[in-house]
Amino acid sequence: MFIPKKETCNIKKESGFTLIELLVVVIIIGLLASLVAPKFFGKLGASRQKTAKAQIELLGQALDEFRLDNGRYPTTEEGLEALRKKPEGLPNWSGPYLPKPVPKDPWGRDYVYRSPGEHGDYDLFSYGRDGQEGGEGEDADVVSWK
Repeated sequence: MFIPKKETCNIKKESGFTLIELLVVVIIIGLLASLVAPKFFGKLGASRQKTAKAQIELLGQALDEFRLDNGRYPTTEEGLEALRKKPEGLPNWSGPYLPKPVPKDPWGRDYVYRSPGEHGDYDLFSYGRDGQEGGEGEDADVVSWK
């Protein structure tokens, strides 16, 4: 006759991480983030400056098209909206000169447009991150005449 052996109960130890191991990993991730974050945010500021410069150049091209059709740039009062909506008294206006609404600068504010400008037929600029004239780095003004 076959007599089954009595099975022994094997309790497996569950594997996992201890609290100390988790804390060490969190500290390492924090140290890596503190080294990488400043470099990343420095690049973010520079990219906003480059974006503002590119948008100003594109708006400048649209302003030049407006001038070719109408013999003048939009006035300060007409503003950049004249590139999208026809101002009164311009029979040769053949816009819209921008395919989308006039963009805000990368910091969420309107571009400043003046015509006639102090530096040419028009001045088009952004005050940068701080929203005030002048500044350095990301706070520096981004202008159409430089």
